[in-house]
Amino acid sequence: MENKSVKILLWALTIAILGGSVWALYATGFFEAAGSPQEMGEYIARCAPWSHLAYFGVQLVSVIVAPIPSNITAAAGAYLFGLWPAFLLTWGAVTLGSAIVFALARALGQQFVSQFVSDKLSEKYLDLIRRKRDIFLALAFLFPFFPDDILCILAGLTDISSKRFLLLVLIARPWGLLVACMVGSATLSIPMWGMALLGLAGLAAFLLAMKYGDKLEEALLRRLNR
Repeated sequence: MENKSVKILLWALTIAILGGSVWALYATGFFEAAGSPQEMGEYIARCAPWSHLAYFGVQLVSVIVAPIPSNITAAAGAYLFGLWPAFLLTWGAVTLGSAIVFALARALGQQFVSQFVSDKLSEKYLDLIRRKRDIFLALAFLFPFFPDDILCILAGLTDISSKRFLLLVLIARPWGLLVACMVGSATLSIPMWGMALLGLAGLAAFLLAMKYGDKLEEALLRRLNR
């Protein structure tokens, strides 16, 4: 009975906070500005002198409630604040947001997950996360064509430990965000053909790792246990 009451309270708090966040984003024009880094940059700049705090909040909320790729806001933040301030703020917000959705999914279960993830996506990724677990999550976080935020929610339904999940997020999620910040700050400029080559190389590496990842992991563990 006590556990049920805790779940009800957690549900109420979650609905109130998420609902309030979505309303605030809508009222302040966030969704209209999410179409491009330039418009997003203007949106964040309007929050001065609290622009850094607003940027952190936008990144955090976008992980939890808004279907906006963090790379778009990362590029906008780098344009406004520079490479390293934007990257550190983004990394912190994305890590915290990932931990929150993972914890909520674990505490509230499938009913919570179903509010954010379609049955089609659940069927597509949940079995992979359960079977391949670390290798799949690490590679999915590294490559930009996977729905990272959705995978964090689904991971909460598996038996992966919270510490292990957080370690994967800390290690694997920052790199795509760093590239986005480098592009936004004009530190790095990648032509379309370069992006295509990187995408193909990433896809090939991912497919090979998915096919042979278990064998490589077993071989590495055998060597470490000697």
